[in-house]
Amino acid sequence: MDTTNDPARTSWVTSANAPETDFPIQNLPFGVFRRAGTQDAPRVGVAIGDMVLDVHAAATTAPTQFEGLALAVGACAHASLNALMALGRGPVTLLRAALASALDAKNGEAQSVLQQALIPMRDVEMMLPAQVGDYTDFYASVYHATNVGSMFRPDNALLPNYKHVPIGYHGRASSIVVSDTPVVRPVGQRKGPNDVEPTVGPSRSLDYECEVGVFIGAGNALGDTIPLQSAEQHMFGLCLVNDWSARDVQAWEYQPLGPFLAKNFATTVSPWVVTLDALEPFRAPAFVRPEGDPPPLPYLLTAENEARGAVSITLEVRLQTSAMRALGEKAEPVSRTTFTHMYWTMGQLVTHHAMNGCNLRPGDLLASGTVSGPSKGERGCLLELTWRGVEPLVLSGGETRAFLEDGDVVEIAGWCEAPGMRRIGFGVARALVLPAR
Repeated sequence: MDTTNDPARTSWVTSANAPETDFPIQNLPFGVFRRAGTQDAPRVGVAIGDMVLDVHAAATTAPTQFEGLALAVGACAHASLNALMALGRGPVTLLRAALASALDAKNGEAQSVLQQALIPMRDVEMMLPAQVGDYTDFYASVYHATNVGSMFRPDNALLPNYKHVPIGYHGRASSIVVSDTPVVRPVGQRKGPNDVEPTVGPSRSLDYECEVGVFIGAGNALGDTIPLQSAEQHMFGLCLVNDWSARDVQAWEYQPLGPFLAKNFATTVSPWVVTLDALEPFRAPAFVRPEGDPPPLPYLLTAENEARGAVSITLEVRLQTSAMRALGEKAEPVSRTTFTHMYWTMGQLVTHHAMNGCNLRPGDLLASGTVSGPSKGERGCLLELTWRGVEPLVLSGGETRAFLEDGDVVEIAGWCEAPGMRRIGFGVARALVLPAR
């Protein structure tokens, strides 16, 4: 940790000092925005309280606050985070430190000139943080894998490879969308256990998946690997991910090659990317494997990763039906879990992805897979919560859900807390389900 994590630090942006804010001065996540209702070119900003600071405009207005950071500041004039990501973790760390200094309550000089670079969040439109060239979704929760395996293979829930190798599949980058982009119910081919022939129609088993994603910063050349010791130098930051799933389509198509049309119609990400530097106070040991489980193979094992490779993030899924919305009711929490339940750390996922010489590039997105815990209230998708729909979820107003219905809004929220530290958050990944076309 460094001075940017100091819990006593406050900002002259007064909303950043509110205890409940996701975006105190100790966070400063990066995103891409433009003024709402305009066709302005998108640009890089950081979230501070209920405001967005235009980074490039801030550096132009107060150049003495950003001396020696020309490359990083220049990258913030782009319409995505890719140029900033490509610089690697070091320049991003220095830029974030300069931003923290400029926004510090004690910096009256910066306050007097940077007001014009601040825009209220209510007046901005958030864009996809990066141009995502490639997207990989993992399956890193042993609790999720065990639950799903138990539904389809009661006597053999986990396949023999699960505890040796991080499992994943390549998803569809073109259908990754930013929070608040509506999701259209997919049409697909499905065949139930009692159906004579497959049929085509809107999915009857639309589901969400609560996940965490890591955006790649500096990449690796084709043929090169990324040792676990340096994996985090290739990670720009973390975000929230909803990997939408059509479970009935998935059940029919997934053999023998795995997920395809059941997954590639939409993936929602939160607009703000929280840096690893902001997450330092919330590091945690890697998942403690039960006695008898195999240790990770040597390329996935370091003392550092075992001691602090995980991040303690609380994740909450909320559901708002159209009936709730008509009554003015907020989204209702339906599950809460923690990211420390994952069998593999994000560093291990990055290292494994590149072990064969696969070249990861700035802006690539790697998602964790559904984050679930050992108790029912910690299950990260409806497939688990309702056990394939046979135990419907009962909401406080009496409505039930086996799977999602048209008009439902799903929110995934995430935040970090630790004794003596300022709480920081990720915002939300949210979307409305629209009827099939």
